[in-house]
Amino acid sequence: MNETDIESYMSVLGQRARRASRALARATTAEKNAALEAMAGGLDAQRAALVEANARDLAAGREKGLDAALLDRLELTPARIDSMIEGLRQIASLPDPVGEIFDLKYRPSGIQVGRMRVPLGVVGIIYESRPNVTADAAALCLKSGNAAVLRGGSEAFHSNQAIAAEVRAGLERAGLPGDAVQVLETTDRAAVGRMIAMPESIDVIIPRGGKGLIERISREARVPVIKHLDGICHTYIDVDADPKKAFKVALNAKTQRYGTCNTMETLLVAEGVAEDVLPELADAFIAKGVELRGCPVACALLAPGRCQPASDADWDTEYLGPILSIRVVADVDQAIEHIAAHSSGHTEAIITENYTTARRFLREVDSSSVMVNASTRFADGFEYGLGAEIGISTDKFHARGPVGLEGLTSVKFIVLGDGHIRT
Repeated sequence: MNETDIESYMSVLGQRARRASRALARATTAEKNAALEAMAGGLDAQRAALVEANARDLAAGREKGLDAALLDRLELTPARIDSMIEGLRQIASLPDPVGEIFDLKYRPSGIQVGRMRVPLGVVGIIYESRPNVTADAAALCLKSGNAAVLRGGSEAFHSNQAIAAEVRAGLERAGLPGDAVQVLETTDRAAVGRMIAMPESIDVIIPRGGKGLIERISREARVPVIKHLDGICHTYIDVDADPKKAFKVALNAKTQRYGTCNTMETLLVAEGVAEDVLPELADAFIAKGVELRGCPVACALLAPGRCQPASDADWDTEYLGPILSIRVVADVDQAIEHIAAHSSGHTEAIITENYTTARRFLREVDSSSVMVNASTRFADGFEYGLGAEIGISTDKFHARGPVGLEGLTSVKFIVLGDGHIRT
């Protein structure tokens, strides 16, 4: 498509999404759940078509020289198709947030004032690689009453289109507009530029992908953005920590999975316990293949060659791999200062048996999730009881932390009266 064609295509797509959003806003829970079940059934019935479309993407990826990790994220295995189908059914089983009325109170005038949860309208989601995001995003937007405009990565184009066909068919079988979920049918990057500059058609943009993508969207968008930036997560072992808990939690926070945004990237240790806890922890990390980079005190506490000197850049790096930065700090004050200077605002944890210190940490650390005596790996929508998530927001507005169904809604004030007039 040329620039004029992209402009026209995106304009029409946006208008269709806006019309569909009005239909979804009045859809019943039963209708939305029926659509989700129909989508799940369609994907189950079309497994062969999904695998064939995915094979085309994988072949193209190999020709382009995509590395093994990217090809793995791109592949739709039978187990991943199962998971995608189960995810749709799980979202169907979740409570519908739309229409919930809360905080309803009588005012002195006699009126009742409360708030009602309502859809955002049209949600635009831009994502990379994993085609299962197409089904996840469609389902979350649908259940929360939002129309969705989805732009997947070019490397998953055929897979995304095959999934989109079953999503549309499921919507239509349930009597809802097929335009409620639209997946862009072009890989032209100009479409993304237009998509993030359509406030008349799209109410919010959610980018899911690498740091470069998210920074570009945040910089250029004329539509509000719910951002998920780096996960530079910290665990602080306090002077009053239980050593066994500290060992177990810190090891899990780093090594349970390396490539996730809630994996610990920096370990802070109070100097009063560093000599006791660091050597044993270092042995465990090194046994699992983790490279250690530490401050001068941390390096001195460990045997030569076991911990490399950390650079200034290390404290601001999301490794997404088996590398860990370690700093020995004087106390909780210095730990909080370090986190304030270097955290991305994602998730931080303290290990301590001191109630007062724990409360201080919870109150003063300004991240979307703050934990006491628990692994940062728990920062996840499913683990928080949200059922599913569209991402983890490091913003403060409009949603913060794991963004589930409620995060894809807004609220409006409602007033109930009986002929009341203001005097």
